[in-house]
Amino acid sequence: MDARFNLLDNEISSKFAKRFANSGMVIDQSSLPKSTRELVSLRASQINGCGWCVDMHTKEAAAAGETAVRLNLVAAWRESTVFTEAERAALALAEEGTRLADAHEGVSDETWAQVRKHYDDDQVAALVCLVALINAANRLAVIVHQRGSSYEPGAFATAVN
Repeated sequence: MDARFNLLDNEISSKFAKRFANSGMVIDQSSLPKSTRELVSLRASQINGCGWCVDMHTKEAAAAGETAVRLNLVAAWRESTVFTEAERAALALAEEGTRLADAHEGVSDETWAQVRKHYDDDQVAALVCLVALINAANRLAVIVHQRGSSYEPGAFATAVN
């Protein structure tokens, strides 16, 4: 199935994509580790069924040095031993923040406490903003049927600059 619409070929959506990417740069410039950012983005994208974003974040993480074992276990992070306690807290936040409709309280107090235990205020802010941003990105790509497989690391940054 081909993409329904190329968001980067339209004047309005292209302008939006550039501003969207700029908000992502704020998160990229934070002290939240790159590996954590990519793992969180990958997990939310898996949950949302966004093939384009799964493709992008898997490849970006690998290009940044993430191992195949860890990337392959993101979907089963609770049943694996390769993630730190801080990463597990971030992945839990990603899941609960992505599955808001599944729980009346959204992110649980337990998960929030774990996030606060492992991350400082700036990192918490970056993590919360990242979960919101990746969920929005997933929705954009899923709506237009943007498919995964052809992404090259760094391509999105190049396309929107």
